[in-house]
Amino acid sequence: MKILSIVGARPEFIQAMPVSKALRSQHHEVLVHTGQHYDYQMSQAFFDELDIPLPDYNLGVGSGSHALQTAQALIKLEEVLLKEQPGIVIVRGDTNSTLASALAAAKLNLPVAHIEAGERSHERRMPEEINRILTDSIADIHFCVSKAAIKHLSAEGITDKIFQVGDVMLDALLVVKPFARRKSNILSQLNLNSKKYGLLTIHRSANTDNAANLLNIVSALNRITEPIVFPVHPRTQKKLQDIGAHFENHVQVIDPVGYLDMLVLEENARIIATDSGGVQREAYYFGIPCITLRNETEWEETVQVGWNKIVGVNKDRILDCWFNFEPPAEKPAIYGDGKAAQRIAEVLSREVEQFSQN
Repeated sequence: MKILSIVGARPEFIQAMPVSKALRSQHHEVLVHTGQHYDYQMSQAFFDELDIPLPDYNLGVGSGSHALQTAQALIKLEEVLLKEQPGIVIVRGDTNSTLASALAAAKLNLPVAHIEAGERSHERRMPEEINRILTDSIADIHFCVSKAAIKHLSAEGITDKIFQVGDVMLDALLVVKPFARRKSNILSQLNLNSKKYGLLTIHRSANTDNAANLLNIVSALNRITEPIVFPVHPRTQKKLQDIGAHFENHVQVIDPVGYLDMLVLEENARIIATDSGGVQREAYYFGIPCITLRNETEWEETVQVGWNKIVGVNKDRILDCWFNFEPPAEKPAIYGDGKAAQRIAEVLSREVEQFSQN
């Protein structure tokens, strides 16, 4: 059976690796890269480092407004779907590519499977939240990371073809972590000592497009003397320049890093501050205290078990958590056991056969 699998943004590249390996043992997978993230360190680097099969299509959508990006992906994906006629289409996460892929497939009466279905921040001003809700309403198969995701879907009236499989990002991390430890020399490059620095990432539009929020984060971090590493997303860099933000010398602003280097930076950090859902999860898997620079999170279980603190952009809360946050000793397996990709492949083998018979 032909399965068309779509990726477009950083976390989706990571997810693609274990899922592609599991699928290709049984099926013909066509991999499509929408090109939503087009910077080398944000896209091609992941294919190189993780040995992900090169995409059969690169649509080159690039940046732009949400409407433009979604529309470009929708138009180009329709052409690919008409040509390939897959038995099912796999979409991932919550990006504009995710929504465009689901829409394009549904308009052509092609079944859609959504990985990371049911995640909710309950903040509809986030573009990603709209993408999640609409994609789940379209999808025929929902692969959920946790019980909370299943509850969210049920509350929206979605109760059929729901499978709790765990987190494929954990699958990828467990496979790649030993390789990253051997290959990456990012700590020596940046003159960092393990557990003697903090790690920062910012990319959500709620922070980057709001000058007051961005300046609050910068102001709080400038009051910390501990070394902080900040791999800055190109879009975030531009926003910082536009508002004239200045970091003190203890904040080391660097270009985006590849997945292997990022894993090593995360694993060796004393604390992580981020607005990224993927980084929140990776911090948990590594056992690193995480401060979330948002007012909500999709990954609420990390907060419930005490390893993630929601601080928004309040300077006092950021500083208090930075110095005083001590997670509990226990770190339960809230997002599975690292075998999500195999479960997804097994479910798809059953479900695709049923769809083909209808």
